[in-house]
Amino acid sequence: MNVLIINPPHLSIGSRMPNEHLPPLGLLSIGGPLIDAGHDVKLLDADYHNYKIEKVAALILEKNPDVILLGHSGSTSAQPIINEITKIVSQRNEKIKIIIGGVFPTYHWKEILEDNPQIDYIVCGEGEEIVLNLIAAIENNANLENIKGLAFNLNGIPFKTPAADTIKNLDDFRIGWELMKGYNYTYWGKRKAVVIQFSRGCPYPCTYCGQSLFWKKWRHRSAKSLADEMEMLHKEYGVLVFNFADENPSSNPKAWREFLEALIAKNLKLILVGSIRADNIVRDAEFLHLYKQAGFERFLLGIENYDEVVLAKIKKAGTISKDKEAIQLLRKHNILSMATYVVGFGEEKTRDFYNSWKQLISYDPDQIQLLYVTPHKWTPYFEDVKEKEIILTDQRKWDYKHQVIRTQYLKPWKVILYVKLIEITVQLRPKALKRLFFHKEARLRSAMRWYTRIGRRVWFWELYQFFFVTKLTRDKVKMKDFWK
Repeated sequence: MNVLIINPPHLSIGSRMPNEHLPPLGLLSIGGPLIDAGHDVKLLDADYHNYKIEKVAALILEKNPDVILLGHSGSTSAQPIINEITKIVSQRNEKIKIIIGGVFPTYHWKEILEDNPQIDYIVCGEGEEIVLNLIAAIENNANLENIKGLAFNLNGIPFKTPAADTIKNLDDFRIGWELMKGYNYTYWGKRKAVVIQFSRGCPYPCTYCGQSLFWKKWRHRSAKSLADEMEMLHKEYGVLVFNFADENPSSNPKAWREFLEALIAKNLKLILVGSIRADNIVRDAEFLHLYKQAGFERFLLGIENYDEVVLAKIKKAGTISKDKEAIQLLRKHNILSMATYVVGFGEEKTRDFYNSWKQLISYDPDQIQLLYVTPHKWTPYFEDVKEKEIILTDQRKWDYKHQVIRTQYLKPWKVILYVKLIEITVQLRPKALKRLFFHKEARLRSAMRWYTRIGRRVWFWELYQFFFVTKLTRDKVKMKDFWK
């Protein structure tokens, strides 16, 4: 069967920042098993080219595949774009079967099918095995009701089969790296790059995060398998930068250490970046030198909030003292720290932003990133805020970089100015500038300069978007009414 896998453009309007791109790991993970099953699979990465919706639809119709499969890592904000693309394709060629998947469709399958009859099937959960079974059933005109993890309209009514089992061995399904052919994926300063994954899921119960709900159980690949794959990508594809997609790759310290040692033994001189829990950095203090030897240059640490009462409420299961200690430990081993901080968990006032700024200054991270709380219906946190009003009804911008919940004490324009003020003053403080220009390690100076260039462009672009492009609603729309 001819299968066209599509990574849709993230936003249908405006320019995106920054101008570097990573391959869509989720789609490549679906593509590999399909190729191995004998199907003719191609990738159309419309997000890479930032194609307009009409252009994407035209390319699909030109290629005329039997099946198209769409998904995006930012599935909530990408869903409206997927709806538009598939409507155009279906109107012009109703023979093409349309499959979508991702986190958002997994939980909103019913309303998607109700509002978008052009979508034939929704893959709910991990897609590798489900898609294989679905494509085989389409090819053989078999009964779809026996396929687990699938949603579709049955006699005009949205229907979902029982949930599929989680994949027990992540090494059973090969990633279709060959689908990257023709794309020059880069990151970390125009270096050839890919997204990689050691594990899926997270054992922690943070109420605002859906990782543990979607992936069900934390699992990891074998150390040797992943190290071998990274060696292959480096030698055959010239990949230098590996961005780990894991929420928390070090959940099992023994397995994680085994992987680090397996990679170090290959002596590949790679650049690794990823996310990790601060308390796991503290836990692994005795072998953080292995992190550095393996090639890690930066870790994103989810600091989230300055108030331990708020942290307890959202079940972050971290402490301020460990957050600070983790940053110090990373610096000791010449690994950059990026502290992410989330605005909107409480009803912030001006003093709360000041306290947040003070905390970030005291932590002294190398880089920071401020985000906005973005509640999703499938998370426990949604129940806490479902009665709150929202200010942004454009789903395409529910991407953590736009304020969506109306604040009681501060107008949105004041919130974004506080956010931007914190970002610029923390990044331009003397300690940060000293490291930027005089860090003893040239590779880290280069990494910090790259991030500073990106940050400068994004900083002004986000302000421009807020004041001149983004339309906030003046209507009183409650969270529970916005999401069906």
